[in-house]
Amino acid sequence: MFVLELTYTAPLDAVDALLPDHVAWLEEQYEKGFFLASGRKNPRDGGVILAVAEDRSRIEEIVAGDPFTAGGVCTYRVTEFVATKTVPELERHRQTPA
Repeated sequence: MFVLELTYTAPLDAVDALLPDHVAWLEEQYEKGFFLASGRKNPRDGGVILAVAEDRSRIEEIVAGDPFTAGGVCTYRVTEFVATKTVPELERHRQTPA
């Protein structure tokens, strides 16, 4: 499982100009089963996405497709973790440490 932390690197008006495309991209990732939750940080200086994929390289490919990335308005920090406990709704994403 991965935590994707976005940090805006441009003024909010530049971010907002790309927001419709970013939201469409988010919806596509949810439909494909990669994203579990997402939202803005408070204060609004970026966002957070909880994601799943087979490996980090796949996550990096997904992140590269974000219009925010292509538009140069944010950077991503990708943190991988082993989800050993979850709520029942996320049980299929539980992992056993190696």
